[in-house]
Amino acid sequence: MLIANLVVLLIVLGCAAYQYLKGTLLKSFATVIIAVCASTVAFAYFELLANVFISRSDNNRFPAIVPWAQPLSLALLFVLTFAILQTAAANLLRQPVDLGQLPERIGRPICGIFLGLILSGLLLTALAMAPLPIKYPYTRFDENRPDPEKPAKALFNTEGFVTGWFSLLSKGSFSGKASFAALHPDFITQLFLNRHKAADGVSIVTSSNAIEVPKRQGQAKAAAAWIPSESLKDSHERPIPGKTGNTLTMVRVGIKKNAVDSAGKFTLSQLRLICKQKASPDAQNPLTGKGRNIYPLGYLKARNQLQLKRLDDPIEVKRSDFDGAATVRWLDFAFYVPNDSVPVLVEFKQNSIAEVPPLVSAEEAPAPVPFVDQSDRQKETRAKSKG
Repeated sequence: MLIANLVVLLIVLGCAAYQYLKGTLLKSFATVIIAVCASTVAFAYFELLANVFISRSDNNRFPAIVPWAQPLSLALLFVLTFAILQTAAANLLRQPVDLGQLPERIGRPICGIFLGLILSGLLLTALAMAPLPIKYPYTRFDENRPDPEKPAKALFNTEGFVTGWFSLLSKGSFSGKASFAALHPDFITQLFLNRHKAADGVSIVTSSNAIEVPKRQGQAKAAAAWIPSESLKDSHERPIPGKTGNTLTMVRVGIKKNAVDSAGKFTLSQLRLICKQKASPDAQNPLTGKGRNIYPLGYLKARNQLQLKRLDDPIEVKRSDFDGAATVRWLDFAFYVPNDSVPVLVEFKQNSIAEVPPLVSAEEAPAPVPFVDQSDRQKETRAKSKG
């Protein structure tokens, strides 16, 4: 954290000093506006550009670049847009404009501070996207027991500043009527939790269509999310503990066989259920408004048995887990959904997303699809041999 805070401080003070010594108030203000515009373009289109590289990963001569596709795309779009706009502004502001000694001396460093906040926030965000060890750019969560509700933040929370204002700004204008706050609520937390086990070989990206949820068939409801029966127990036959103000909800997510190489190994911290308030006017449109991340507590191990897992426990789906000619391996995950909210989207890793249909009752719930992870099988085998 100390290094990240120092970097932020140096960037902010450096920008303030440079604008005070070398700039004019008008040019400094123009630079801030240009940085805002360039970061807006970068956040709006980095996923689109990154997906060009990720979708071609099978034929890519340099597969190592795929995990870096998103941070590199963000940086490239920002630098190109900033350079173009800065060149245009320099040509328009050739003649110096002096607004007076006091406004110049006060205004220039203030503009420099805002510029430094934007640049440092973009830097930390790009580093958070990258497949770096979890302690870089700083340790946001406990490495052994990450808690999404207790994040650490860098100095001035600059990364939250730049992603937060873009979430407010987007409102569907830049991404096909999709709000950044709906697709990526608490974006920085998503990024850090997504790469919590990257050092152990868990990929942080996958194909954009790596997952799916059951879809409606004819007149029948799509049984993708439901309230489980009260008989549900954990793997030790104990009742599932309740959580005040929340309802235990099952959501069925399928991992596609053609994406299992990059999607088969994951952690629960890479799976997010995005919920919206029931009373929200945009609750019926998953891609607009503002969402909230909910992380799973486990998955269905047997018909009425839930395998509880920590967020950083690796889980692996292998090709041998697919039945016969099946192209999708379904898993039933459990979430605590706030009583005033409804699930609308499920996101996996850094770039795969699927829409969740309306909840069905326990009576309408589909037949369970149990899954036992290989590590759990090995533990059970050892326990039986000792017994």
